Amino acid sequence: MASSSLDRLLDQLEESRNRFGRGEAAHVAALLSRLGKRRFPDVASLIRFHETLLFLRAFPQGPAVVRQSERLLQDFAKRVEQLERAGADMDDFDPLEVSGIAGTVMQDTLSFDVMKWLVDRVPEVEIVWDDYSEERAMGAAWPRLIPLLEEDADIEPDVPWRRWLQTAAGSKNRDLQWMVRQFARLPVPDADKALLYDSLRLAVRWRLDNWHFSRTRNWRPVRRVFFHREPLISRAEVSLARELAQASPVLHRLSAKQGGTVVNMAREVMLVRYRELYGTTFGDSRSVLRADVGRGVSIYLWNLYPARRLPLRAYVAGFSLKNGVAISYFEATGICEWMEVGFNAFYTFRGGEVAWIYAQTLRCLVALTGAKCISMYPYQLGDGNEEAIESGAFWFYRKLGFRPGRKDLLKLVEREEQKIARNPMYRTSPQTLRRLAAGHVFYELGEVGAWDGFSTRKIGMKVNQRMANEFDGSSTRMRQAASKWLARVLAVEPDSLGSTERASFENFAVVLSLIPRVASWSRQEKQELLQIIRAKPAANEMRYLHLTQRHRRLREAILKLGSRDL
Repeated sequence: MASSSLDRLLDQLEESRNRFGRGEAAHVAALLSRLGKRRFPDVASLIRFHETLLFLRAFPQGPAVVRQSERLLQDFAKRVEQLERAGADMDDFDPLEVSGIAGTVMQDTLSFDVMKWLVDRVPEVEIVWDDYSEERAMGAAWPRLIPLLEEDADIEPDVPWRRWLQTAAGSKNRDLQWMVRQFARLPVPDADKALLYDSLRLAVRWRLDNWHFSRTRNWRPVRRVFFHREPLISRAEVSLARELAQASPVLHRLSAKQGGTVVNMAREVMLVRYRELYGTTFGDSRSVLRADVGRGVSIYLWNLYPARRLPLRAYVAGFSLKNGVAISYFEATGICEWMEVGFNAFYTFRGGEVAWIYAQTLRCLVALTGAKCISMYPYQLGDGNEEAIESGAFWFYRKLGFRPGRKDLLKLVEREEQKIARNPMYRTSPQTLRRLAAGHVFYELGEVGAWDGFSTRKIGMKVNQRMANEFDGSSTRMRQAASKWLARVLAVEPDSLGSTERASFENFAVVLSLIPRVASWSRQEKQELLQIIRAKPAANEMRYLHLTQRHRRLREAILKLGSRDL
């Protein structure tokens, strides 16, 4: 346990995060100087110090706080190593909330695309062989890389898998790197390489050491630091209506090189927090935009590579930096004027102007996508997410102006609000919060309620129902029939389409084949529909999204198809 004097200093430092005004910066700097000279006898106190240092680096009261926090964070790995040598339980650094500290070890099962990216950056990543027993998966995948392995794997009961791999790689210390690179060289589509590697479910381990992409040191230099002289903006002070009514933020397009640096940082940020976001794994560096929204906050947004896009929805991912420190991430998917958003502030910064930064994120997304209906995932509210239940996430969004789309949940929340009005001390029970989190909530900038029951999942289910009923469950037959029909309707030759355009054409064909009277649409409507299909895999996916907003007949058909259950 930490000494009482160390505890008192840490308490004072944690309290200082929310203290501002004359002399506070000097007071915090003095605390940091004193704590910098102390030895930390246990993991818990060292983690407290680390998290407060990161918060102060993002939300500093003055230049001395930035200098002191950076200096202490740059050398933080040495403190971790001291504890490890002293016999501390290093497993205490593993929880999701505190993972990624410099000097610690990480272990995870990563997808092929993230693994391929990691082995090019980390010199020593190793397979965790403890209790690994996926012999069937190894027997199916490894013969593609290792000649004559079938001779052993197909019939023998005691295959020395590690020896085969190390012999083929030529080194027991580089066997993982060799294997990943051999998968990358297989003469099959990238998606098939990923499926084959991912079937291994191979846990890997690496040490962060004092690397820049640990949570401890991963920040970007900024031209001007924003210093906090006054209290942080609270949720009660944020009006989403007021923020969204402002002029749209300016979105600056980055060069491909600059965008690559940003997307790489996002991958690093997610990796050390045991998170993998589709949009960071497959982010297109050519599409990166930046908005500087004030108070030292920059928000970056980007789209997916054309080959990795979703069949119907446009996709945007991004993260926000506060004085160069990553503090939150988000993803959004949309079609027409509807946009579904997921937003997450990292644990360390959840006391730091989260509502205001969330509002700025929505401003950027609305400016980029043209969305008029913002929908939040039930998971964000607490559906299958106990952390969100404990934090009362539903009320975070409700107080910003979101409403439940289901009538029964709207009545329930109104009853809860009446109870709170009668008794300000009343707190909604976890059981009720779970009920409230069972459906989407919405914030509309236009028509209210139109998209309450919409889901692309419903469209997918109807497509698959037709496949089962009319094509004996054959996806190939259904796609061929739908594509042939749509080619006649739009007077287009499928062979004239590129490979990514052809995939988009097929995806739209199976959906449009469920919509009555598409053949009777006007010539202009059909031409605009073909523009939409071709825009889906084109360089700028936002053009596709904007085109869906302008096509009235398609918008009405998609909304109707995705709003009715089977």
